Amino acid sequence: MEQRRNIKALTLAQLGQTLKDWGVEGFRFEQVFRWLYQKDVASFDEMSNLSKALRAKLAEHFTVERMIPAAVQVSDDGTRKFLFQLSDKESVESVLIPNEERQTLCISTQVGCAMACSFCLTGTLGLTRNLSHYEIVEQVMAVQRALGPETRITNVVYMGMGEPLHNFDNVVESVRLLIDEKALNLSKNKVTVSTSGLVPQMLKFGELLDVKLAVSLTGTTDEMRDVLIPVNRKYDLKTLMRACRDYPMKRRNRITFEYTLLKGVNDSLEDAKRLIKLLQGIPAKVNLIPFNEYPGSLYRRCEDETMFRFQKYLLDRHVQANVRTSRGRDILGACGQLKAAMEQRRVPKRPRVSEAGSAPTAN
Repeated sequence: MEQRRNIKALTLAQLGQTLKDWGVEGFRFEQVFRWLYQKDVASFDEMSNLSKALRAKLAEHFTVERMIPAAVQVSDDGTRKFLFQLSDKESVESVLIPNEERQTLCISTQVGCAMACSFCLTGTLGLTRNLSHYEIVEQVMAVQRALGPETRITNVVYMGMGEPLHNFDNVVESVRLLIDEKALNLSKNKVTVSTSGLVPQMLKFGELLDVKLAVSLTGTTDEMRDVLIPVNRKYDLKTLMRACRDYPMKRRNRITFEYTLLKGVNDSLEDAKRLIKLLQGIPAKVNLIPFNEYPGSLYRRCEDETMFRFQKYLLDRHVQANVRTSRGRDILGACGQLKAAMEQRRVPKRPRVSEAGSAPTAN
């Protein structure tokens, strides 16, 4: 007897082809699809508008699996961090950031990360494996179950553990499920996928989907960014910014540039001046992110005065710049802090900063 598979592990194309091979009418695919994702059933028996014979056949070949949070931490500010243990005992984290207007869920796409960004805790783990599209989407569905029907997740950001575009196919499939009106039915304007600068994948992604894009910039020179975001050594700033200018976007859309401010490294007005020059010709907005320190972190958080002076410099020159409020810092749920219940595979060295505005080097 063949081993039953998790039906949600099938892509939409695979699920449709399976039902077609069984001789099932085409409209039944949409019904099964809605039951799985829109109605979030726990078993095939709940699919009441399908025949008993089809339900039995589905149950013979497939299971309906769900991810359940292994642990939930609640911050003093209401942020919640969810730890998910996967079938192979690996784990990832998602963070729910509530406010009066929206419920934003930050989800992970990989166990660990290969990008090795020197200011990110997840980057110290190295990459263990990609998440399947099921494991990505199920983070959203599992947190929604925990919230209950009275509170809906309104925004999803691919800014958790991992580099989303390094797990390209699974991320694309997961985004399609998030925005499909027969599935989770999120607005395209409420889904944001981030990248540290994988240029070919970024351009390909823009051709396939028109959700929002965020680019982790953080450095204004190649020397600086080579250390902070090592993928810059392959796709330098000139290449990245050209790709941003060529990125296909609907009218009035903008690319969000994430800029983590690091004390004495990239927080000077000279950096702000270079940042403005980099953004010329790009419909852009800048999110200034206060660095969230963690045990053993290489960098330090800059003073609020420095951060707001940097913001004012941009605003005075007509660059939209927002300061992102740090949420969940007391539970290591803030930007750059996700680590999950895994041992760190290397201990980062303390940086040597030669002078303000220059990139640090390892001792």
